[in-house]
Amino acid sequence: MGTAPAIMLRDDAALRVFDTGQGGLAIVFQHGLGGDAAQVAQNLPDSPSRRRLTVECRAQGGSGAGSKRPFSIAMFADDVLAAADAARLDRFVAGGISMGAAIGVNLASRYPERVIGLVLVRPAWAFEAAPQNMRPYVEVAGLIRDRPLDEARDAFATSATAARFRAEAPDNLASLLGFFARENATVFAEVMQAIANDGAGVTQAAASGLAIPTLVVGSGVDLVHPLAIARSLADAIPDAAFVEVTPKAADKDRHFTEVRAAIARFLDDRFNNQDQS
Repeated sequence: MGTAPAIMLRDDAALRVFDTGQGGLAIVFQHGLGGDAAQVAQNLPDSPSRRRLTVECRAQGGSGAGSKRPFSIAMFADDVLAAADAARLDRFVAGGISMGAAIGVNLASRYPERVIGLVLVRPAWAFEAAPQNMRPYVEVAGLIRDRPLDEARDAFATSATAARFRAEAPDNLASLLGFFARENATVFAEVMQAIANDGAGVTQAAASGLAIPTLVVGSGVDLVHPLAIARSLADAIPDAAFVEVTPKAADKDRHFTEVRAAIARFLDDRFNNQDQS
C-alpha cells in the first residue's frame, strides 16, 4: 500500500495496520477472507485527496492470530474501529472486498455516527449468517483440521465441490486450493470455519435504515460472491448504486480496472474529495 505497516496490539494479537496518512477523505477498506493489504491495493484506487487505512485481520496477511476466540466479523470490525480511533479518524467511508464488505456493513450499522459511506465489493454476505455460498470454506476448514495438509488438499481437489467450482468458477477454486498451502493453515482453518458460519450482523430492516451513500460492486462467474447477494444489498440500502464489472475469471486485469474506476467515480461524485472529518 505504499507505506510500512504499524503494529497494533489487540488483546495478545499483533495486527498490521496500513495507513497512507494523507488526504482529506478517509476510507477504511478491508480485505477478503484470507486476503491482505495487497488485495486492497488491487481494488482501491489511490488519490492524494484520499487517505486509506487497512487492518490485516487476525491470522491473515502479516497479523497474528492471538488467543481470543471465537473469531467473528464483529471482532474484526472492532479491531478496525480501534485502528481508526488510534489514527484519529472520526468519520470515514467504510467497506472492502467480500469479508471486508461485511465488516463495513457491520460498522455502519453499529456506528452510524462514524460511517459516512459504504463501498462493498463482491459481498459474500447479505442478511443471513452461514450463507450457502460460504459452505466450501467450512468444507476446506474441516479437511485441514482432520487430515495432513497434502492429503486434505487432494481430498478437496477431487471432491464434488471442487468439480463444480472447476466448471463454474475457476477463480474461486484457485483461492480455495491456496488455503492448503498457507504457512498458518491450521489456525487459519479456525478463522475460515468461524467466519463462514458467521454473518455481517445486519438485518434487511437495518440495512434499509442505512441512510448513507453506498456503492455495491458485483460480478458474475463467482460462486462465493453471487450477483444476487450484491443486488439484494443494493436493493435494501436506500442510497445505493449497483455496478456490475467483468468477472475475475474472464479477465483479471479488466476486472480490477473496472472496480477501481467504479470506486473512483463513486467517491468523486458523492464526496467530491472533501475532508469529511
